[in-house]
Amino acid sequence: VFLDCTIFQKTDDVYSNWLVLTSETRRPCPQSCRCNAEPLEVNCSHGQLSMVPDDLPQDTKLLNLTHNHIKTLVHHQFQTLTQLLDLDLSDNLLAVVELEAFYGLQSLLTLRLARNHLKIIPVGAFAGLQNLQLLDLSLNEILVFLDFTFRDLAALKYIKAEYNDLVFIAHQAFSGLTSLQELHLDGCNLTAVPTEALAQLSVLRSLQFHRLGLTTLPNYSFQNLVHLKELVISHWPWLNTLLGNSLFGLNLTSLTIRHCNLSAIPYIPLHHLVYLVYLDLSFNPITHIHGNLLGDLLRLQELHLVGGSLLRIGIAAFRGLTHFKLLNVTRNLLTTLEAGAFQSVDTLKTLGLDNNPLACDCRLLWVVQRRLFLDFGGQSPTCFTSFQLQGWTFLDFSEVELLSLLTCNQPRILNRKPRDVKVDQGQTVVIYCKSEGDPLPSVNWLNPQMRLLSAIGRIRALSDGSLEVRYAQPRDSGTYICVASNAAGNDSMPVKLDVRVHPSSSKNPFHLKGWFASPGKNGNQTHSFDIKTLLIAATIGFVSFLSSVSLCFVFMVFWSKSKGQIKHTATIAYVPRGAPSNSKGGTGNTETSRLTMKLI
Repeated sequence: VFLDCTIFQKTDDVYSNWLVLTSETRRPCPQSCRCNAEPLEVNCSHGQLSMVPDDLPQDTKLLNLTHNHIKTLVHHQFQTLTQLLDLDLSDNLLAVVELEAFYGLQSLLTLRLARNHLKIIPVGAFAGLQNLQLLDLSLNEILVFLDFTFRDLAALKYIKAEYNDLVFIAHQAFSGLTSLQELHLDGCNLTAVPTEALAQLSVLRSLQFHRLGLTTLPNYSFQNLVHLKELVISHWPWLNTLLGNSLFGLNLTSLTIRHCNLSAIPYIPLHHLVYLVYLDLSFNPITHIHGNLLGDLLRLQELHLVGGSLLRIGIAAFRGLTHFKLLNVTRNLLTTLEAGAFQSVDTLKTLGLDNNPLACDCRLLWVVQRRLFLDFGGQSPTCFTSFQLQGWTFLDFSEVELLSLLTCNQPRILNRKPRDVKVDQGQTVVIYCKSEGDPLPSVNWLNPQMRLLSAIGRIRALSDGSLEVRYAQPRDSGTYICVASNAAGNDSMPVKLDVRVHPSSSKNPFHLKGWFASPGKNGNQTHSFDIKTLLIAATIGFVSFLSSVSLCFVFMVFWSKSKGQIKHTATIAYVPRGAPSNSKGGTGNTETSRLTMKLI
């Protein structure tokens, strides 16, 4: 009797395999297990097993040993199951896998060891699995991947190792994985990105890296992964910075950095990713998307920034992105989204804008007008800040109501009487510019050269719309222009600043009297010296004096050298006074004394 059984197998949420299995014989089913009509699949789940049964049919193709109490896999544990294609040992108490535990399973394609208590996998544990394609080690307690742990798995394409306790990945841990295409890692206790180990994966196309405790992604973290197309970084709670070359060498089409601590979009690390199509920066405290900084991502089609702290998307934020189709910024703090942020609103197909405190005015008119052509992801945006329209969804507006309800009022600068501000040199002055309008206008200042003033510097535009000039100088004099702008237009007001110069000390000369006798009155002549002249004279005198001293010092050094070696001691012979003489008037023996002196 021949029976063809077609079994659909889904490997979690990623991959599917169709296996056509054939069997010719019947074998007894082991106790505590359930077998199908032909012994192709053996299901021993929830069987209270403490060890792998010995009497498994040799022609078993699928073996399910989940939810048992198996603690150890011994040497050559499955050597008789040469036709086995799928082995699932998830949800056991596995703590030990001996060397060559899976030896003999030369046909095995899928091995699942998830949700066990493995802490370390010895080198050689996977020997004999030359055809294995998927290995699931997730939700264990693995601490270390040793050198050559996976060297016997040349055909392996997918490794899932999330939610482990990795503290170290050896440089040669992934050596031998010449076919690996997808790697899921969890490095909650790693202190660095395992760059050297990852460099062994020459054909890797997808890398998902979860739970790393770094604050900064270092330069060249993923070098040599030239075929990598998808990179997922998630749940790095302290990651707040990507260094400029952290993604250098990658040609990604998909990048995800979720549940991290980025407060700004990493424009510089991203700018070389010209093939990037999908970008997800959700669940980061990013507050702004600035204008004209994403234009290098020429092929970008989707940007997801869900659950952030977005306050504003600037004008021209997506300029240059001609293929841009989807923007998802739900659950943020946006009050508006202007059409000027996009290269063209006609290319936009999907817009996630719900759960934002939106102000329904003329800035959102373009969204409401295109509401029938946009996919809002099943949740239409809702007006929030306007009292009149609060609670209205974008689908509630009729064509007749649009122009009358979604309106803006042009800004108007208050207190426009002539402004002429005078201030003494060195003083600080603040010039106020109050305005009103709907929406609330933004206020900017132009200097006399018609350049926009920033919020930093000695002359700066303050956040409340005023202009501050600190320690005013005569060169600061001129006409400054306050410009109030909103979506309905702008208004401006000139202010003339005049900085008065203090009387100069040079106008009060310093007088020195009586330097020379002269025929003048009282026999004295007055000479005038200003401070500048006096300082110059003093400087010249000091330099001359210093030069003379230096010259003398040099001369003395050379003179002393010419005298040869100088003795540092001197011996002096002398006769002490009061030496006694003989009675005959002759000269007696006189003792001579010597005195030695040391010259310092």
